[in-house]
Amino acid sequence: MPFVNVKLVEGVFSTEEKHAMAAALTDVMVQFEGSEAFREVVWVLIEELHPDGWHIGGRPFEGPKSLYETYDRSRAVVDVIAGRPASRAEWANAMPVKR
Repeated sequence: MPFVNVKLVEGVFSTEEKHAMAAALTDVMVQFEGSEAFREVVWVLIEELHPDGWHIGGRPFEGPKSLYETYDRSRAVVDVIAGRPASRAEWANAMPVKR
């Protein structure tokens, strides 16, 4: 039985949107399983988490404001890195942990 677990920020999607999301995810699982017979055994659990529980980059999530701030910080990192690191080790050398 396929089990799909979706975690969302509380209050972002309406009940109808969550039902539509579950139906669409079920369709995707049926497509990948290869038989309509799987539809009745696809489980979709949508969990809504309170905004206080979300963090991005170690900072509390504040909706779209957080996304822009995260983008700005990411852009700043990209701007100071020389070259194009492709592995975790290369990223660690290019941008070491601050102590």
